[in-house]
Amino acid sequence: MTLNATLKAVTDRIIARSEATRRPYLDRMAAAQSKGPSRAHLSCSGQAHAYAGAGVDQDALATKTAGNLGIVTAYNDMLSAHQPFERYPTLIRDAVRASGGTAQVAGGVPAMCDGVTQGEAGMELSLFSRDVIAMATGVALSHNVYDAAVYLGVCDKIVPGLVIGAQAFGHLPAVFVPAGPMTSGITNDDKAKVRQEFAKGECGRDKLMASEMAAYHGPGTCTFYGTANTNQMLMEFMGLHLPGSSFVTPNTELRDELTKEGALRALSLSALGNNYTPTCDILDEKAFVNGIVGLMVTGGSTNLLIHLLAMARAGGIILDWQDFADISETVPLLARVYPNGLADVNHFHAAGGLGYLIGELLNGGMLHPDTKTVAGEGLENYTSEPFLGDDGLTWRPGTKVSLNEKIVRPLSDPFQENGGLSHLTGNLGTGVMKISAVAPEHRVVEAPVRVFHDQEEAKTAFKAGELTEDVIIVVRFQGPKANGMPELHSLTPFLQIMQGRGQKVAMVTDGRMSGASGKVPSAIHVCPEALDGGPIAYLQDGDIVRVDALKGALEILTSGVLDRKPATADLSGNEAGVGRELFQAFRASVGSADSGASVFGV
Repeated sequence: MTLNATLKAVTDRIIARSEATRRPYLDRMAAAQSKGPSRAHLSCSGQAHAYAGAGVDQDALATKTAGNLGIVTAYNDMLSAHQPFERYPTLIRDAVRASGGTAQVAGGVPAMCDGVTQGEAGMELSLFSRDVIAMATGVALSHNVYDAAVYLGVCDKIVPGLVIGAQAFGHLPAVFVPAGPMTSGITNDDKAKVRQEFAKGECGRDKLMASEMAAYHGPGTCTFYGTANTNQMLMEFMGLHLPGSSFVTPNTELRDELTKEGALRALSLSALGNNYTPTCDILDEKAFVNGIVGLMVTGGSTNLLIHLLAMARAGGIILDWQDFADISETVPLLARVYPNGLADVNHFHAAGGLGYLIGELLNGGMLHPDTKTVAGEGLENYTSEPFLGDDGLTWRPGTKVSLNEKIVRPLSDPFQENGGLSHLTGNLGTGVMKISAVAPEHRVVEAPVRVFHDQEEAKTAFKAGELTEDVIIVVRFQGPKANGMPELHSLTPFLQIMQGRGQKVAMVTDGRMSGASGKVPSAIHVCPEALDGGPIAYLQDGDIVRVDALKGALEILTSGVLDRKPATADLSGNEAGVGRELFQAFRASVGSADSGASVFGV
């Protein structure tokens, strides 16, 4: 099938735009690879230090050349999604040892949960944790004694941070190993209804707590299609997971076998063998375009509009939001997973999941088919599903038809003709909106604004009965420079109540909204942010703004607004407490959201 013309044009301009940065990056990776297995160049003392804790593997490390695998893990047992990783190092070491190689935990990286910190001060560290994870990955691999690496991570900032770090060591092969989603609890829709009841004062905290515990009830990733599960989708579309491995539940035999195979696959791709496949070759411009297609076709998390920019730049590839917008106009929405529908990711996987969607897109010329992956040449490998049989772990062709068209649909009959995200531009700046869950009648809102400088002010106004008319809620001074760009997801129940009352309501912010949000139109990541004197800083209560996801417009309609002096805010409360004082240098040096909101330059 011939590649779609828009995808080809977008890919070509990304390649041209990235030429000055991509080539030096690849040259650095080639130079690193040319030095050969690094531990052989260590002094005897250095090697002894590196092997001293390896127990039965000490001799193999010192005398053999079968390969040493570095494990970079985001394990902790506070995150349900990462708790299963506790067992993985033992599984990996045993599997690799049986094949004649060795494996060592190279290091750990932090992993925080936006669900726990939602609406709390700790959320202001969340986005910055991505770059901390990237740096921690660099520290973990800096001993330079590994032939390949596996990366254990799932959630919001963790996978993007690991990808950024992995590209600093892009001469090494890498396999990303997920933990899988928790089994399904109560429906996400039922959980959302209880949250709205609590916000209205119609139920007590005891009912709310019981609902939340029934939803988040065991090991594994949360089952809605937020940032964590969008990450897992990307790792398959971009060729860093084993095919079909993203949504296999934890602590099952199949999950364990996929973990072992991921480790063996990583070592098999090292420069010690004949199938050398470094990460820098997998994560090329075509892989990132495939990732963007996956984001659009599934209606994935808006957080990836920041993360993909930063991930790409780590490999010298320059993306911009126009690339996303053009692909969104071309690629239809083929999946409905909560909050875009009632199904959770387990239902999505059972209905055909990623393998079915990748097959549909390849057949329709909507993906680059010729990318390198950890499964071999070509994305066709990712139309297969893993199975356990008498011969152990094998892959079989996946379904060619949707097993539930309420969840996934063929290219010939999409849920909507364009993708799940909209790029907004106008005299209010540039931003993005997740539209896959926004009903068509809510995609254009023109109304007076109410301006707030934090989300608590907005909640107070709602509870005081001040927000009963058509309104666009503006929450500013929430950008990366102002306070680390926390998610504003705790506003969602209030916004949905207003929408449910029949009000025309939207939100505009220079901050972020969760991948779990979406029914209320929200123009987010607005640039320039208020602290940089962006147009959002000039708004006052009552100004008329138009948010139009259909035309991609973000407009101030009141005349004379930009002739005012910009508002200022006292941000001293964002500078200390819960570790925020440690991130002053990050707030001072972070880039804008439309460049990835990263502290790293290109």
